[in-house]
Amino acid sequence: MHRFNDLADFSTAEIGSLLELAQRLEQYPEPRALEGKILSLLFLSPSLRTLASFQAGMARLGGGSFVISPDMSIHGIETRPGIVMDGAAAEHIREAVPVIASYGDIMGIRAFAERRNLEREVADQEFEDLAELVDVPLINMESAIQHPCQSLADWKTMDDLGVPKAGGRFVLSWAYHPRALPLAVPSTTVKMAAMRGMDVVVLRPEGFELPEPIMAKARVLADASGGTVTETTERAEALEGAHVVYAKSWTSTRHYGDKVGDQALREELIDWCVDEPWFATAQPDCRFMHCLPVRRGVVVADRILDGPRSVVIAEARNRMYAQMAVLYRMLKG
Repeated sequence: MHRFNDLADFSTAEIGSLLELAQRLEQYPEPRALEGKILSLLFLSPSLRTLASFQAGMARLGGGSFVISPDMSIHGIETRPGIVMDGAAAEHIREAVPVIASYGDIMGIRAFAERRNLEREVADQEFEDLAELVDVPLINMESAIQHPCQSLADWKTMDDLGVPKAGGRFVLSWAYHPRALPLAVPSTTVKMAAMRGMDVVVLRPEGFELPEPIMAKARVLADASGGTVTETTERAEALEGAHVVYAKSWTSTRHYGDKVGDQALREELIDWCVDEPWFATAQPDCRFMHCLPVRRGVVVADRILDGPRSVVIAEARNRMYAQMAVLYRMLKG
């Protein structure tokens, strides 16, 4: 495995093998497995869990890591193509990336979407341009449209909890947020749940449809796994019989790149805050999932986050184990 970028690049059997490895490394640590190996981490956008979980995971396997971000660089890194560099930045990303890659045995890159051109970002063009500069195994730590590490951890979390695959109802719900957020997590999550064989429902207000290429891919994956993918604006319809409610905020695709239009649309939707009444017709043990960070009282009520439904801390912990499996497989085979 030379690149970990999209769960859909792998068969369900291959994903299952990664999850078995993650479970084994959790139960039976191998503290010298990657001894002498170095992980290079480039963060072009901020992080808490991704940064900490990759460093902790690599250390638990006996390897080392280092982190680079533009904020840490004393001379700044320019990312724009075709720019005349007569400003503050003294180094361009096209030189920085291959240099950083050359110092390690494997590399991770995290680069958020600019949220300007939907077609370009659905194609994940910025990440692909950076990937061309890397000649070592590469992990996507979140890009414009992908977050495979989060989805692998979410899959493991559901397996750990015994959430059913066939017949399991997975609701990916839009939630209110004061700002327009990227599409990476919802786009990857809908595909992950479809690959797992679940009946996936995307619950969202008008104007917040996920891009059709993403939904089309999810439907293909669901057909292959025995699941289904549907979408609705009706909350009661979506949540009936749900085993999982996965909340996430994302930008309006109808007003993509239009901050004013997006803001006007979301201002009317502050009631899209997950609370206990949402679960009235769900399964009694329906779980609440979120990738974190999450705004309390905005995206979800405190009593849900602090109650027995929430598994957000387990998801965050599983980021480390899932990524350890990816690192192990890419560096050790």
